[in-house]
Amino acid sequence: MKTPYGNIVGWGKYAPERIVTNDDLAQRVDTSDEWIRARSGIRERRMVGEDEHTSTMAVGAGREALERAGLTAADLDLIIVATSSPDYLTPPVSSQVQDLLGASCGAFQVVVGCTGFVYSLAIAQQFIATGACRTILVVGAELTSRWIDWEDRATCVLFGDGAGAVVLQASDEPSGVLAFVLGSDGSGAEHLIVPGGGVAHPPSHETVDARLNYVRMNGREVFKFATRKMPETLEAVLGKAGLTVDDLDLLIPHQANLRIIEYAAGQLGIPMEKVVVNVDRYGNTSAASIPLALCEALDEGRARPGDTLALVAFGAGLTWASAVVRLGLHTPAFRTPATAAEAVS
Repeated sequence: MKTPYGNIVGWGKYAPERIVTNDDLAQRVDTSDEWIRARSGIRERRMVGEDEHTSTMAVGAGREALERAGLTAADLDLIIVATSSPDYLTPPVSSQVQDLLGASCGAFQVVVGCTGFVYSLAIAQQFIATGACRTILVVGAELTSRWIDWEDRATCVLFGDGAGAVVLQASDEPSGVLAFVLGSDGSGAEHLIVPGGGVAHPPSHETVDARLNYVRMNGREVFKFATRKMPETLEAVLGKAGLTVDDLDLLIPHQANLRIIEYAAGQLGIPMEKVVVNVDRYGNTSAASIPLALCEALDEGRARPGDTLALVAFGAGLTWASAVVRLGLHTPAFRTPATAAEAVS
């Protein structure tokens, strides 16, 4: 019996309507559009309104992915939500997403920072490969704007909110996640951390007064880590897949910083026209970063049936992850309305 593949049969994204530009931030903190662009490549980001939460963004992306796949929540065998900004410490936001979608399957949350979506894809592939599940919704959703210290200009200008999702479905066609690499080095945990709010430093007047409930980042160390690990893990996953950079149709990296993306692509000799970049419009959306970029590439026709994609991310932990993903040749979701109508007739 052949091991089934987890083909991507649907995708969807959710971006809050509110756009916050660099000039908007310059009215709030000591910064400028020029300063932010020069250091990150970001010119604007999306931020949620009062009635939006991680769960609502995840559901928005998930519904669109199911609709694109021609499926309903009743078809799902499992839901995986990657996020480090759940609505609550407990229950997991995955259960809220399951309920709001109207699904009756199992659901769980993956918390590994910006690498969460790639970790989740790898996990989903294992459930499909073993035959335990046939159809899985994988969501990356992040609401970072409520974790940001608006007095820290080094971090508050970098992040944004959003969600992206894909539906994986068992297929005999070699597609989906062909290889993956997952890594972690906890010795660098303090370089990207929210110190307060967990059991080490439970919420209290003291932790709030000390502003421990906000993201703290050692930008220099994270930059050094990212520029080392992104090329390294990409080469490793290509080796596992038996491929080279010349076999790639598209590189979809974590959208944290344009300089990091350009450096990694340059180290591997990948031309920027084969790299998806949307950090200028969304900022760093953590676990939502890669699925948002993937959805845009699919919607714009940059990623097409049969293409081989590389996904690579780094983040809190410190963690890293990469995956080689092949898009199926016979996926109905890729059809335009005209093509679908011709097929019916």
